[in-house]
Amino acid sequence: MSLPPTQIQVVLVVLVLAAAGFDLRSRRIPNWLCLLGILLGTGLNLYLSRWPGLWLSLEGLGLALLIYLPLFVLRAMGAGDGKLMAAVGACVGPANWFGVFVLTAVFGSILGLAVAAAKGRFVRIFRNLYLLLMSLRLGRVPYASNPELDVNYHDAVRLPHAVSIALGSLTFLFVASKSELLRLW
Repeated sequence: MSLPPTQIQVVLVVLVLAAAGFDLRSRRIPNWLCLLGILLGTGLNLYLSRWPGLWLSLEGLGLALLIYLPLFVLRAMGAGDGKLMAAVGACVGPANWFGVFVLTAVFGSILGLAVAAAKGRFVRIFRNLYLLLMSLRLGRVPYASNPELDVNYHDAVRLPHAVSIALGSLTFLFVASKSELLRLW
């Protein structure tokens, strides 16, 4: 884990906070915002570190797509979430992106359980998780046998994933800055 340059940190913070705001308001993350994040992340990495920076950025973007594209195909995640994580990857590179990903998963799990409990859907969530795992184990597409397993299902408990991505990204930057200070000390 390494702290990205200040310019990249600023782009990342503005990107994830704007995406979280859009996702909370409209349950959508605009394509233009994700594209801007990818272009700024890639461009700044190229400018600051030349070719190694470009490769770092493209590897981070690629890793995010490698993880999020199957989730989108399985209808477990929206397309905007994957594009936002690709932009985060373009900003921070693959190793740092994985740290953001783990923190995002932790925050997403906590928020998801809290929302499910608040809506009285706790048991239903665990039943659906069991059905999801059984479908995958049998090599079946989960949403084909149970429409509740589709993120677009009308009665699904939806979570604005950009909020989890923002929390994961901001926490990553905080932890990386503390780690950097300890290393310098």
